[in-house]
Amino acid sequence: MSLVNMRDLLSKAEKGKYAVGSFSVANMEMLMGAIKAAEELNSPIIIQIAEVRLNYSPLHLIGPMMVAGAAKAKVPVAIHFDHGLTLEKIKEALEIGFTSVMVDGSKYLLEDNIKLTKEVMDEAKRYNAAVEAEIGIVGGSEDGSENLSVLCTSASEAKRFYSETCVDALAVAIGNAHGTYLENPKLNFEVLDKINKDVDVPLVLHGGTGISNDDFKKCISLGIRKINIATATFDSVEKNIRKLYEQSEEADYFKLHQKEVEGAYLNVKRHIEVFGSENKA
Repeated sequence: MSLVNMRDLLSKAEKGKYAVGSFSVANMEMLMGAIKAAEELNSPIIIQIAEVRLNYSPLHLIGPMMVAGAAKAKVPVAIHFDHGLTLEKIKEALEIGFTSVMVDGSKYLLEDNIKLTKEVMDEAKRYNAAVEAEIGIVGGSEDGSENLSVLCTSASEAKRFYSETCVDALAVAIGNAHGTYLENPKLNFEVLDKINKDVDVPLVLHGGTGISNDDFKKCISLGIRKINIATATFDSVEKNIRKLYEQSEEADYFKLHQKEVEGAYLNVKRHIEVFGSENKA
């Protein structure tokens, strides 16, 4: 149990044909809520933070806390550095004890993405950490600062990318987008099915907020083994806090703390039940 390598979680998920939720956190309360949900449902879980969020949650502060939370958990927890943009921060995450890192070279040409990913994999090997990469362009952006258009992943490029990198997990673009969808997402299951048949690697779905339960399950049936959830958890925490102050004008800090934990817990629990990882710890 406790702190584990993401590679092992995804290998088990592949055998069991379910997905492991990878949930973004921004503070101690969200970390506590996410782990509480996983422990209650006896589910493996991935806890993550993206590089673009470090202005709000500095890595040297939140990183050790995430690792410590995983180490004391009653279920397997992988700690993941999401959307790593700089080698400096990826290396820092590895030094802190993150058990997986994502290098996001999706904006580069395929050859440059391969080169960058190999560089990160060489560094991650020193820590026996897993590496995730991305092919194609997932819509939006992790912090909402850009409105990137979706560029669906090419199955042939994904096959070449994996053959040259042997990356541990591959994020794909199939019509999914970061942040809040302005309309119901239309996922391209044909693209996903082809990639899954052509490339023998656990696939990752980013932009999970707003995707229907049925579409989640369809993605899982077609090889998705890791699903990222960020915005939905942030929104759940905010709504839970708002309810507190609507009910009482004199709520103290500790009630606020409890509502933040609860907000994260409720959203993580809901997604774990959809992803099929309950009782898979």
